[in-house]
Amino acid sequence: MALTEAIELVDRTRGRIAHAGGENRFLDLLEQGAVPRERLAWLAGEEFRIVDSDRRSFALLSARFAEAPAGEFFLALAQGENRALTLLADYASALGWSEKDLNSYVPRPRAQSYPAYLAQRAAFGTRSEVALAMLANLEEWGSFCARTATALRARYELSEEAVAFFRYFAETPPGFVDQATAVIAAGLEAGEDPDSAVQAADFLHAYETDFWTALAEGLS
Repeated sequence: MALTEAIELVDRTRGRIAHAGGENRFLDLLEQGAVPRERLAWLAGEEFRIVDSDRRSFALLSARFAEAPAGEFFLALAQGENRALTLLADYASALGWSEKDLNSYVPRPRAQSYPAYLAQRAAFGTRSEVALAMLANLEEWGSFCARTATALRARYELSEEAVAFFRYFAETPPGFVDQATAVIAAGLEAGEDPDSAVQAADFLHAYETDFWTALAEGLS
């Protein structure tokens, strides 16, 4: 019963996100080769802070909800962020940035609203909120990463190694959809509020939109 409810909730929320999304001015400009290289470095700096924060958020969730399936699911996400940090270093290096540059980069507040919200939900939210938010936004996020990798290769002549960070997030991890759905089902069965989970997905989408908007700010 809970699994059926979870599947219906995922389908409905994915539809909401698909209806709300679509536009990305930063990527439109990137595909035209109109984003200055300084902004490409911004992308590295912002992602460095985001991935590091998300790694901690997922680790916290795996501790809060240690029982299966949530514990294993969130721990795997935390481990995935470790891999992403390694790949991000290759992207930064292609732009002439070192680890010191990444650490000294001053992030833009609007670009960091997404990881701040995820950290809030990791500390105070439910397993179904986070699992649904990640799952419902996965398709759009993956498509944006794919577009980024392609544009960086075509317009900025970066190597495949340099764009591997974006390729990594462009692909849905094997079993992710089923695992996330199982976590949502477990949360619903434990009495977690489905409406709060949908709201978390909507909020996460809005904050991810803020990330891309911040990168495009001031570009003509």
